[in-house]
Amino acid sequence: MQIKFLKSIVEHLTNKQSVAIVDLLVGKKDINEFLIAKKLGLTINQTRNILYKLSDFGLVSFIRKKDKRKGWYIYFWTLNVAKSLGLLEQKLEEELQQLEAQLKSRKEKRYYICKTCNIEVTEEVALLNNFICLECEEVYKLSDNEQIIKKLERETSKLKREIKVISEEREKEDEKIEKKRVRAIKKVAEKRKRDRKKKRKITKIKSRKGAKKGKRVKKAKKKVVKKKVKKKVKKKAAKKKIARKKLKRK
Repeated sequence: MQIKFLKSIVEHLTNKQSVAIVDLLVGKKDINEFLIAKKLGLTINQTRNILYKLSDFGLVSFIRKKDKRKGWYIYFWTLNVAKSLGLLEQKLEEELQQLEAQLKSRKEKRYYICKTCNIEVTEEVALLNNFICLECEEVYKLSDNEQIIKKLERETSKLKREIKVISEEREKEDEKIEKKRVRAIKKVAEKRKRDRKKKRKITKIKSRKGAKKGKRVKKAKKKVVKKKVKKKVKKKAAKKKIARKKLKRK
Protein backbone atom coordinates (compact mmCIF):
# COMPACT_ATOMS: atom_id res chain seq x y z
CA MET A 1 0.00 0.00 0.00
CA GLN A 2 2.81 2.38 0.94
CA ILE A 3 4.71 1.64 -2.28
CA LYS A 4 1.51 2.30 -4.26
CA PHE A 5 1.17 5.73 -2.64
CA LEU A 6 4.85 6.55 -3.19
CA LYS A 7 4.59 5.60 -6.86
CA SER A 8 1.52 7.79 -7.16
CA ILE A 9 3.34 10.92 -5.96
CA VAL A 10 6.45 10.19 -8.09
CA GLU A 11 4.26 9.77 -11.19
CA HIS A 12 2.43 12.99 -10.37
CA LEU A 13 5.68 14.97 -10.06
CA THR A 14 7.62 13.38 -12.95
CA ASN A 15 6.18 10.77 -15.33
CA LYS A 16 4.98 7.16 -15.42
CA GLN A 17 8.39 5.89 -16.55
CA SER A 18 9.94 7.17 -13.30
CA VAL A 19 7.74 5.21 -10.85
CA ALA A 20 10.14 2.23 -10.98
CA ILE A 21 12.58 4.38 -9.03
CA VAL A 22 10.44 3.76 -5.92
CA ASP A 23 11.08 -0.02 -6.08
CA LEU A 24 14.82 0.68 -6.30
CA LEU A 25 14.98 3.11 -3.37
CA VAL A 26 12.27 2.11 -0.89
CA GLY A 27 13.66 0.46 2.24
CA LYS A 28 17.23 1.05 1.09
CA LYS A 29 19.89 3.69 1.65
CA ASP A 30 22.57 5.38 -0.48
CA ILE A 31 21.91 3.69 -3.85
CA ASN A 32 24.48 4.33 -6.60
CA GLU A 33 23.01 6.54 -9.36
CA PHE A 34 24.62 4.42 -12.09
CA LEU A 35 22.82 1.35 -10.73
CA ILE A 36 19.53 3.30 -10.76
CA ALA A 37 20.11 4.39 -14.38
CA LYS A 38 20.87 0.80 -15.42
CA LYS A 39 17.75 -0.60 -13.73
CA LEU A 40 15.55 2.12 -15.25
CA GLY A 41 17.08 1.68 -18.70
CA LEU A 42 17.89 5.41 -18.88
CA THR A 43 21.05 7.43 -19.42
CA ILE A 44 22.78 8.82 -16.34
CA ASN A 45 21.72 12.38 -17.29
CA GLN A 46 18.05 11.36 -17.66
CA THR A 47 18.21 9.59 -14.30
CA ARG A 48 19.83 12.60 -12.64
CA ASN A 49 17.15 14.91 -14.03
CA ILE A 50 14.44 12.76 -12.41
CA LEU A 51 16.30 12.54 -9.12
CA TYR A 52 17.07 16.27 -9.05
CA LYS A 53 13.39 17.04 -9.64
CA LEU A 54 12.38 14.76 -6.77
CA SER A 55 15.15 16.30 -4.67
CA ASP A 56 13.68 19.79 -5.24
CA PHE A 57 10.53 18.58 -3.45
CA GLY A 58 12.63 16.96 -0.69
CA LEU A 59 11.51 13.44 -1.64
CA VAL A 60 15.06 12.13 -2.07
CA SER A 61 18.39 13.07 -0.54
CA PHE A 62 21.92 12.28 -1.64
CA ILE A 63 25.51 12.03 -0.56
CA ARG A 64 28.40 12.24 -2.98
CA LYS A 65 31.74 10.46 -2.98
CA LYS A 66 34.73 11.04 -5.18
CA ASP A 67 35.86 8.14 -7.34
CA LYS A 68 39.57 7.85 -6.50
CA ARG A 69 40.42 6.13 -9.78
CA LYS A 70 38.40 8.28 -12.20
CA GLY A 71 38.40 11.52 -10.21
CA TRP A 72 34.71 12.42 -10.62
CA TYR A 73 31.89 12.48 -8.06
CA ILE A 74 29.30 9.70 -7.78
CA TYR A 75 25.95 10.43 -6.12
CA PHE A 76 24.21 7.96 -3.80
CA TRP A 77 20.46 8.46 -3.32
CA THR A 78 17.99 7.72 -0.50
CA LEU A 79 14.19 8.00 -0.60
CA ASN A 80 12.56 10.21 2.02
CA VAL A 81 9.40 8.15 2.63
CA ALA A 82 7.85 10.43 5.28
CA LYS A 83 8.28 13.54 3.12
CA SER A 84 6.85 11.73 0.06
CA LEU A 85 3.77 10.57 1.97
CA GLY A 86 3.33 14.05 3.44
CA LEU A 87 3.40 15.65 -0.01
CA LEU A 88 0.92 13.09 -1.36
CA GLU A 89 -1.35 13.70 1.63
CA GLN A 90 -1.23 17.44 0.91
CA LYS A 91 -2.07 16.85 -2.78
CA LEU A 92 -5.04 14.62 -1.92
CA GLU A 93 -6.27 17.13 0.68
CA GLU A 94 -6.38 19.75 -2.10
CA GLU A 95 -8.29 17.33 -4.37
CA LEU A 96 -10.71 16.61 -1.52
CA GLN A 97 -11.38 20.32 -1.02
CA GLN A 98 -12.17 20.66 -4.74
CA LEU A 99 -14.50 17.64 -4.66
CA GLU A 100 -16.28 18.93 -1.56
CA ALA A 101 -16.72 22.33 -3.21
CA GLN A 102 -18.24 20.62 -6.29
CA LEU A 103 -20.49 18.49 -4.09
CA LYS A 104 -21.70 21.53 -2.17
CA SER A 105 -22.36 23.37 -5.44
CA ARG A 106 -24.33 20.39 -6.85
CA LYS A 107 -26.46 20.18 -3.71
CA GLU A 108 -27.20 23.89 -3.54
CA LYS A 109 -27.52 24.84 -7.23
CA ARG A 110 -29.24 23.59 -10.37
CA TYR A 111 -27.43 22.87 -13.61
CA TYR A 112 -28.70 22.72 -17.19
CA ILE A 113 -27.35 20.71 -20.12
CA CYS A 114 -27.54 20.83 -23.89
CA LYS A 115 -28.14 17.25 -24.98
CA THR A 116 -26.86 17.95 -28.50
CA CYS A 117 -23.54 19.64 -27.58
CA ASN A 118 -23.24 17.90 -24.20
CA ILE A 119 -22.42 21.27 -22.61
CA GLU A 120 -23.48 21.86 -19.02
CA VAL A 121 -23.99 25.33 -17.53
CA THR A 122 -25.13 26.80 -14.22
CA GLU A 123 -28.67 28.13 -13.80
CA GLU A 124 -27.34 31.71 -13.89
CA VAL A 125 -25.69 31.16 -17.32
CA ALA A 126 -28.77 29.36 -18.65
CA LEU A 127 -30.97 32.24 -17.50
CA LEU A 128 -28.72 34.81 -19.19
CA ASN A 129 -29.04 32.85 -22.46
CA ASN A 130 -32.82 32.40 -22.08
CA PHE A 131 -32.20 28.64 -21.62
CA ILE A 132 -31.01 28.40 -25.25
CA CYS A 133 -27.66 26.80 -26.17
CA LEU A 134 -25.43 29.38 -27.89
CA GLU A 135 -23.76 26.65 -29.99
CA CYS A 136 -26.75 24.85 -31.52
CA GLU A 137 -29.75 26.91 -30.26
CA GLU A 138 -31.34 23.86 -28.64
CA VAL A 139 -33.25 24.30 -25.37
CA TYR A 140 -31.31 23.43 -22.22
CA LYS A 141 -32.59 20.50 -20.15
CA LEU A 142 -32.33 20.28 -16.38
CA SER A 143 -29.36 18.10 -15.36
CA ASP A 144 -29.88 15.07 -13.14
CA ASN A 145 -27.82 16.20 -10.14
CA GLU A 146 -28.64 13.11 -8.08
CA GLN A 147 -26.38 10.79 -10.10
CA ILE A 148 -23.55 13.32 -10.09
CA ILE A 149 -23.98 13.92 -6.34
CA LYS A 150 -23.80 10.17 -5.64
CA LYS A 151 -20.66 9.87 -7.78
CA LEU A 152 -19.01 12.83 -6.02
CA GLU A 153 -19.95 11.40 -2.60
CA ARG A 154 -18.34 8.04 -3.53
CA GLU A 155 -15.19 9.79 -4.74
CA THR A 156 -15.09 11.97 -1.62
CA SER A 157 -15.45 8.95 0.70
CA LYS A 158 -12.76 7.05 -1.20
CA LEU A 159 -10.38 10.01 -1.04
CA LYS A 160 -10.97 10.44 2.70
CA ARG A 161 -10.12 6.76 3.30
CA GLU A 162 -6.93 7.11 1.24
CA ILE A 163 -5.91 10.26 3.12
CA LYS A 164 -6.49 8.47 6.44
CA VAL A 165 -4.33 5.50 5.40
CA ILE A 166 -1.58 7.80 4.06
CA SER A 167 -1.70 9.86 7.27
CA GLU A 168 -1.28 6.68 9.35
CA GLU A 169 1.65 5.54 7.16
CA ARG A 170 3.27 8.96 7.43
CA GLU A 171 2.89 8.95 11.21
CA LYS A 172 4.58 5.52 11.35
CA GLU A 173 7.49 6.88 9.30
CA ASP A 174 7.68 9.97 11.54
CA GLU A 175 7.81 7.67 14.58
CA LYS A 176 10.66 5.69 13.01
CA ILE A 177 12.55 8.91 12.28
CA GLU A 178 11.94 10.16 15.81
CA LYS A 179 13.17 6.87 17.31
CA LYS A 180 16.30 7.05 15.18
CA ARG A 181 16.84 10.66 16.27
CA VAL A 182 16.38 9.74 19.95
CA ARG A 183 18.78 6.79 19.56
CA ALA A 184 21.33 9.06 17.88
CA ILE A 185 21.01 11.66 20.66
CA LYS A 186 21.28 8.93 23.30
CA LYS A 187 24.35 7.53 21.56
CA VAL A 188 26.01 10.95 21.48
CA ALA A 189 25.10 11.54 25.14
CA GLU A 190 26.55 8.15 26.16
CA LYS A 191 29.74 8.88 24.20
CA ARG A 192 30.07 12.26 25.90
CA LYS A 193 29.50 10.59 29.26
CA ARG A 194 32.22 8.02 28.50
CA ASP A 195 34.54 10.80 27.34
CA ARG A 196 33.91 12.77 30.56
CA LYS A 197 34.59 9.65 32.66
CA LYS A 198 37.76 9.00 30.72
CA LYS A 199 38.83 12.62 31.13
CA ARG A 200 38.17 12.53 34.89
CA LYS A 201 40.10 9.28 35.14
CA ILE A 202 43.05 10.75 33.25
CA THR A 203 42.89 13.88 35.45
CA LYS A 204 42.93 11.73 38.59
CA ILE A 205 45.88 9.71 37.31
CA LYS A 206 47.71 12.91 36.41
CA SER A 207 46.95 14.44 39.82
CA ARG A 208 48.19 11.27 41.54
CA LYS A 209 51.33 11.29 39.45
CA GLY A 210 51.69 15.00 40.17
CA ALA A 211 51.28 14.38 43.91
CA LYS A 212 53.87 11.58 43.84
CA LYS A 213 56.20 13.75 41.81
CA GLY A 214 55.65 16.59 44.29
CA LYS A 215 56.56 14.28 47.17
CA ARG A 216 59.67 13.15 45.35
CA VAL A 217 60.63 16.76 44.68
CA LYS A 218 60.09 17.65 48.33
CA LYS A 219 62.23 14.72 49.45
CA ALA A 220 64.92 15.66 46.96
CA LYS A 221 64.84 19.27 48.23
CA LYS A 222 65.07 18.11 51.81
CA LYS A 223 68.09 15.96 50.93
CA VAL A 224 69.74 18.92 49.21
CA VAL A 225 69.03 21.12 52.24
CA LYS A 226 70.43 18.47 54.58
CA LYS A 227 73.56 18.15 52.45
CA LYS A 228 74.04 21.92 52.48
CA VAL A 229 73.53 22.03 56.27
CA LYS A 230 76.05 19.20 56.71
CA LYS A 231 78.56 21.00 54.49
CA LYS A 232 78.12 24.21 56.53
CA VAL A 233 78.53 22.30 59.78
CA LYS A 234 81.69 20.60 58.45
CA LYS A 235 83.10 23.95 57.28
CA LYS A 236 82.42 25.53 60.68
CA ALA A 237 83.98 22.54 62.42
CA ALA A 238 87.02 22.72 60.13
CA LYS A 239 87.40 26.47 60.79
CA LYS A 240 87.17 25.92 64.53
CA LYS A 241 89.78 23.15 64.31
CA ILE A 242 92.14 25.41 62.37
CA ALA A 243 91.57 28.20 64.88
CA ARG A 244 92.38 25.92 67.78
CA LYS A 245 95.59 24.75 66.11
CA LYS A 246 96.71 28.36 65.63
CA LEU A 247 96.07 29.14 69.30
CA LYS A 248 98.13 26.16 70.38
CA ARG A 249 101.10 27.27 68.23
CA LYS A 250 101.09 30.69 69.80
